[in-house]
Amino acid sequence: MVNSQEKTKATGKKSRAINPAEIESFASPRNSCFEPVLRPESVYRLMQQESDYFDLGRKITQKMVNSPDPEAVLLELPGAIADGFGVEYCLIALIASDAVTVEKAYWYPGNPVATQQDRLNPGLSNLVKATMLARKNPLAIADTGAVEIGQSSLSKLEDKPFGAVLGTTTQFQGQVNGVILLMRTRPYNWTLQQKEQLLALSDSIAMAISQAQLHRQVRTSLQHQNLLNNLTMAIRSSTDLDRILNLAIDGTARTLEVDRGLILLLKYTDSQLKSNSQGRPPRAKVTVACEWSAFDQSEQNQNVGTLLNQSFWLAECALCQQTFNNSPALTVIADKPDFKDQPQAGIAPIFAQNVMPSLLLVPLESKDTVLGFLVLQQSQPRIWLKEELELVELVSAQLSIAILGFQMQRQILALVEERTTHLKSNLVVQAKWYEKTRQQLEQQRQLNEMKDEFIDTVSHELKTPLTKMRLAIQNLRRPGLPSDKQARYLDILEQQCNQEIDLINDLLTIQQLESKKVQLQVQRVDLKYLIADLAQSFEATWADKGLTLAVELPANPLMLQTDLNSLSRILQELLTNAGKYCDPDTTVNLNVACPVDGQSPQIVVSVSNIGAGISPAEQTQIFDKFHRGRGVTEKAIAGTGLGLALVKSLVQHLNGTIAVSSCPSQQYQDAWETCFTLSLPQM
Repeated sequence: MVNSQEKTKATGKKSRAINPAEIESFASPRNSCFEPVLRPESVYRLMQQESDYFDLGRKITQKMVNSPDPEAVLLELPGAIADGFGVEYCLIALIASDAVTVEKAYWYPGNPVATQQDRLNPGLSNLVKATMLARKNPLAIADTGAVEIGQSSLSKLEDKPFGAVLGTTTQFQGQVNGVILLMRTRPYNWTLQQKEQLLALSDSIAMAISQAQLHRQVRTSLQHQNLLNNLTMAIRSSTDLDRILNLAIDGTARTLEVDRGLILLLKYTDSQLKSNSQGRPPRAKVTVACEWSAFDQSEQNQNVGTLLNQSFWLAECALCQQTFNNSPALTVIADKPDFKDQPQAGIAPIFAQNVMPSLLLVPLESKDTVLGFLVLQQSQPRIWLKEELELVELVSAQLSIAILGFQMQRQILALVEERTTHLKSNLVVQAKWYEKTRQQLEQQRQLNEMKDEFIDTVSHELKTPLTKMRLAIQNLRRPGLPSDKQARYLDILEQQCNQEIDLINDLLTIQQLESKKVQLQVQRVDLKYLIADLAQSFEATWADKGLTLAVELPANPLMLQTDLNSLSRILQELLTNAGKYCDPDTTVNLNVACPVDGQSPQIVVSVSNIGAGISPAEQTQIFDKFHRGRGVTEKAIAGTGLGLALVKSLVQHLNGTIAVSSCPSQQYQDAWETCFTLSLPQM
């Protein structure tokens, strides 16, 4: 086999670069160097090709459905495709959402299993680009020795010659998500049938690529979320800033698989914290506070060598100045040529742009104050993906909060020491000041707990329905969806939407009740009819759980002058709560009484159920917003913790009172009877 230059000499042809306008000509029957010669034993094979390729597509789809790891399936596909088309080489490249960047590539060079590659050599990379330019038309090159793509000859790949290329893109939901390349060692005239079969097979490959990309996105998202969660927990629990910085740079560098990570902190020597982009930079020292490296420290490598505690002035590095002035924007450099676009005032030696051509420089900023920089570097050119930039921005935001918090803490401690020195002569004043500070800190802690609990609960109750709604929408967009499944997904959308609306309405109702913005709509209410309607609806709802509702009413009329909507919502929430935490196959009791004790007439409604019970400690918090009892999460009992808080606000709105009690049941062994008692004035 001769290379492309030798072929040129032998044939008298001059190789030339591919023009995008000529790409369609590669798919033309006129672009041929050999007419295929069919041996007798190949006739049967050609007659069965259409069935074989259909069977291959079906097997690919079945493999994706049955495999728990879609990415592992992609390692098997290039070999199966190469065998099906009778070629020596096959490449499947995954294209990112920007329709430009190659995420991963799976290369089959004739071995039993394909290999995964993060970077393609120039020849393959240019072939992928040419195939994407061809879009829906297949890229068919009969003789690679006669053409060039870019500046790269197509005649060799990993020191193995190949002479013909057939490629096409894969599309999922109208978006290009991959490229398939088939290669032969000798020049070959691709038939129209082979092109059509590759196009037909591309749909199955597109689905496989989409599943693998989704699987990777989920895995990457979990990694990013774990990093952010660990960093958040460290910031909340640790008092050691160095530990937080090391955790942040270690987790970020490992997650993004970079070669080196640094955290640089700024120390200002004047009061100017951030200069105008047209003015002089502030006098500030930049110090390497934290370092992470993927290189083995035992290797004698020029890339290795600690940078910890090295420092330089901000004015000495144009790269840092640019990031400082453009904050909060990131400085993103993919390769060495991008460094040429930087100002010529000099770049700090720690960045080593000659051996670390890829750089991500992120300002650590809080309230227009640049506190430092987060640096990530790669020894190879790298395209920084959108989700990577978003993760780094979130990490930098948390680091900025941690750094600013520790700086403020040091300032507070310094102030406390100064105050303590001046107040030593007066122990009484010091004690009062200390007690007041302790109360403020306790109040702040309680406010932080309430804030965290509120954010966690509301975010969960918002995200879960939204996730289901998004999945339902995605399924509705699938072509050819049966009408029954359409109706099912629409029901899911309506159900989850109503759940979101109910949550928001409950929050708004509680806020209005607490701010005294709701007026009483007093009317004459027959409590017996109201309870009868509620009892009928709950008996039907509880049938699957085996619950029964026992109602006990006095013989006398139960007429009230009250707000009907508020009273109905109170009873509905109490019965819902009783059924939710009631043991199966038990009875919920609803009793109404009109005690006569010489005071103003009242109506007392009690709702009791049999279940796990409520401890005395939790009884004092049961009516707090977003509070849920122990074991509720483990038992996967749905709820937001707003129901009883809403009940208490509505009861106060009706000038009534409510109390809770819980004691061991006399009827059921190892069970407790919990009772909510509602007292309303009989106006």
